[in-house]
Amino acid sequence: MKIDPEIFKAYDIRGTYPDKINKEIALQIGRAFYEFLRKDNKKPLTIVVSRDNRLSSNILAKALKTGIKIQGGRVIDIGLSTTPMLYFGVIFLGADGGINVTASHNPPEYNGFKPVREKAVPLSGDTGIYKIREMVQKDKIVARKTRGEEVKKNILNEYINFNLKFLDRSKILPFKIVVDTANAVCGVLIKELAKKLKRIYPERGRRIKIYHLFAELDGRFPNHNPDPLEKENLKFLQKEVLKRKADFGIGLDGDGDRIIFVDEKARTISGDLITALIAKRILQERPGEKILYDIRSSRVVKEIIKENRGLPILSRVGHSFIAQKLIEKDAFFGGEFSGHYYLKIKEDAFSEVPLFALFKIMEELSRQRKPLSKLVVPYQKYVSSGEINFKIQDKKGAMKKVENYFKRKKGFKLSHLDGVKIEAKEFWILVRPSNTEPLLRLSIEANNKKILNQKIKEVKRVLGV
Repeated sequence: MKIDPEIFKAYDIRGTYPDKINKEIALQIGRAFYEFLRKDNKKPLTIVVSRDNRLSSNILAKALKTGIKIQGGRVIDIGLSTTPMLYFGVIFLGADGGINVTASHNPPEYNGFKPVREKAVPLSGDTGIYKIREMVQKDKIVARKTRGEEVKKNILNEYINFNLKFLDRSKILPFKIVVDTANAVCGVLIKELAKKLKRIYPERGRRIKIYHLFAELDGRFPNHNPDPLEKENLKFLQKEVLKRKADFGIGLDGDGDRIIFVDEKARTISGDLITALIAKRILQERPGEKILYDIRSSRVVKEIIKENRGLPILSRVGHSFIAQKLIEKDAFFGGEFSGHYYLKIKEDAFSEVPLFALFKIMEELSRQRKPLSKLVVPYQKYVSSGEINFKIQDKKGAMKKVENYFKRKKGFKLSHLDGVKIEAKEFWILVRPSNTEPLLRLSIEANNKKILNQKIKEVKRVLGV
């Protein structure tokens, strides 16, 4: 079978439909994924399958399930689902693995697959995705004699109820919250969550009011792409927060594993500051816990964790790498700059938990009785560039240029955990390749704007951009 090897990425499988990914490829991926998990296991495996609401997702999910069943696998189809809900399904249904058909935050012409093994441990390129690519390319998988069966199960209610266990209902104030789901699959989740919150707080004085933007599912994403990290995609949310005089707003991405917060003044709060805020809340209740954060995060995250008697753990960027580190270090909570949050939800299982992040912010707002803009002030010690992206073909060569430039200077600490990071007392610089796009990413944090602007110009000059 002719297949573009580039669709098999470091974190997932993703490409444009139908030229790069189609039902024939989906069927072969289903077969290869199942055989990769089964290996020498004589007992048939159970695989949870779900999908987002892209126009091609149903077609691909059907083909994927057929591939799994051809190999003798038992499929539990949970239907329309966010990626965190798939993880929940794999863990609590005791399945051997799972796949969500989704292209996450990408535009509507994309689609793909997010595969996990038992306990919802994600596959990375090195831990399975590249092996699946090799199996698909060789096209020598032999069908099993006994075809597998398929059952359907709706777990939305169970998933929301599980998350609500993390909300301290007795201390929550009434809130007005604007939520933008961008016509993506999260619309189903927020609709049900709003109903449950209304039942929990029936009194008008305590009612949590959710204003839901672009709630209707439409896989064309007609209003904006489901990527809340792009400033342009947040303008509707920000406008509605001001119009409704809401306490805050949240934007969710196309498969619901990323949550971005906007304060009552419609200003975006970066994901690392949310991590710091939640970490402090957790450590007040559970001192001594290990808290993970990614290499792009502000220094304030590590400082807050240590100040509150926690153990900070640094990780490279990417869901599969973070999940691996969480397991390896037995951490309790983790957060990424990009708005991904992780929690130990069972003794031996971790999952992404956007609703947990939402509930912890609600609790802290209620406890301190301050608006979100004031709540994050103590965490805004430094200034940041955010992620600046450059289209550079020779990413390795570009990173080497930056490394060699700073090697010649004194007073810097260099690390290679993820790309090249240069650290000094007054700033740090991170240059790393994107694992999902043909981009080089630059992040800088400094003690003040003057130093930040100087370093941005300096690195751009070195890179020749």
